[in-house]
Amino acid sequence: MPIKRKIVTDSSSDILTLGDMPFASAPLKIVTDYTTYVDNADLDLVKMSDEMSKYKGKSSSACPSPDEYVSAFGDADEIFCVAISSGMSGSYNAACAAKDIYEEQNPGKKVCVIDSLSAGPGLKLIVEKLIDLINAEKDFDTIASEIREYRKHFELIFMLESVKNFANNGRISPIIAKAVGLLGIRIVCRASDEGTIQIIDKIRGAEKASAGLIKLFETYKYNGGRVILSHFFNEDGAKYVASLIKAAYPSADIVIGELRGLCGFYAEKGGILVSFEKE
Repeated sequence: MPIKRKIVTDSSSDILTLGDMPFASAPLKIVTDYTTYVDNADLDLVKMSDEMSKYKGKSSSACPSPDEYVSAFGDADEIFCVAISSGMSGSYNAACAAKDIYEEQNPGKKVCVIDSLSAGPGLKLIVEKLIDLINAEKDFDTIASEIREYRKHFELIFMLESVKNFANNGRISPIIAKAVGLLGIRIVCRASDEGTIQIIDKIRGAEKASAGLIKLFETYKYNGGRVILSHFFNEDGAKYVASLIKAAYPSADIVIGELRGLCGFYAEKGGILVSFEKE
């Protein structure tokens, strides 16, 4: 009987389906004083974005529980589970707890949990690589080893028009949050090597900020490979950034996508996240 393999992520991957590849997503949640938004296929992103733009109170996010991860694992024999950065969420720890539960309840079955040290398009790059490795019919231990090595070879950078929700969460200084958005200032950041937010620059104007984003491709040694660019209600801005990438790197393999609940909550309207493979 063939081995049943499955890819599982938390919902920060912004993936709803992988076609023929068995897949499940464990939802994160966005919590306010008045409601909880569950980041799944049923989430109304327009409604959430509009309500959050008007909301003045505290907000936070909550990771999936170990039980939700175990449910997502289903009955697969080998599971490759990718979580948002442990520097941003407890999702990775919950997935590790779920691995222990699942393997204890199902002797002989295996779970590999990957700390992406990233979010959004970074998880998509890992998932695409996992699909390549699974389709190559490599064994579980080889896939686990190669995907952890792959994690060292991509970057996540982002440009945000607002960081109100980051500030409400205590992840960015309220002083910086007040500056961003004033007079068209954007904040350019990267996911650090520890998977936390590293502020690179604060730049006035969308075009200058986009150019600043592209400079990071050289800084962090883009290797000409895959680029995944995701936005939250900013398709024109995403296409403009993609055009700058193509102008600088004509052979770049670029895919444009949309952020969903958790990543959209933090990126806020207009936010753009970019992941690229590097040396």
